[in-house]
Amino acid sequence: MIVSKLFNIPFLRKFSLPFLKIEAAIDTFRSRRDISEAFYRLFQENRNSNEYQAEYSKPEPLVSVCVGTYNRSELLLERCLPSIRQQTYERLEIVVVGDCCTDETEDRIRQINEKRLLFKNLPSRGEYPSKPNLRWMVAGTVPVNEALNLAKGDFITHLDDDDEYLPDRISQLVQFIQEEKADFVSHPFWRQMPDGKWELNDAKNFRITEVTTSSSFYHRWFKQIPWDIQAYRYKEPGDWNRFRKFKYLGVKWARYPNPLLRHYRERSQQAQ
Repeated sequence: MIVSKLFNIPFLRKFSLPFLKIEAAIDTFRSRRDISEAFYRLFQENRNSNEYQAEYSKPEPLVSVCVGTYNRSELLLERCLPSIRQQTYERLEIVVVGDCCTDETEDRIRQINEKRLLFKNLPSRGEYPSKPNLRWMVAGTVPVNEALNLAKGDFITHLDDDDEYLPDRISQLVQFIQEEKADFVSHPFWRQMPDGKWELNDAKNFRITEVTTSSSFYHRWFKQIPWDIQAYRYKEPGDWNRFRKFKYLGVKWARYPNPLLRHYRERSQQAQ
């Protein structure tokens, strides 16, 4: 975010293109190491299959919303889950996985009368780095991967446990991804700043800081690419570590033009 703001300064703008080229080259190099040639070919073959393409013609595809959480029951129950349950699109499954929650999260979720909601609390926490800056990059990897594993939807999306969707987000994105026949869709989002004010991330590009976990919406095929708990070794946030692999495969990416998410400050301020 700091880098992107710097390149909005006029006298620095001329340096942005070389920087972005270097950034793209690094992403390609890393992804080439992470993605085997066999897996690369598999995607090219599968995306043209009738089974893959069938998702774009379903009249009401199932959408899985995956949420990882840890001891944040108030935000989860009062902000995150209501924004999913109140979506105008109804054919959802909401998959919430706790990273061995020890607070009242499980008890409170069990009291919700919601047939679309599946909750699982893991018996042990993920093993994350002890350094806060590295931990931030991959905290929550274990529950979100389990949610992804449990998801049965034709399309997959996510929401951080302290954030919220706009009410028609999923209905808009289902229509959009089917019309575009895109593999992966992202969109602009509102981001809360340290002073409490809101800033729009216009997210015009498929790159780090502009595509986040909760702004993504994609074909179920990509369940095969989980989050990497060791993404921090690249000094790379887990969401971008994953999404750059999508990009390397050559996905058809489409940008929905309107903001559909409020990304609150709390998640980046509290260690998981």
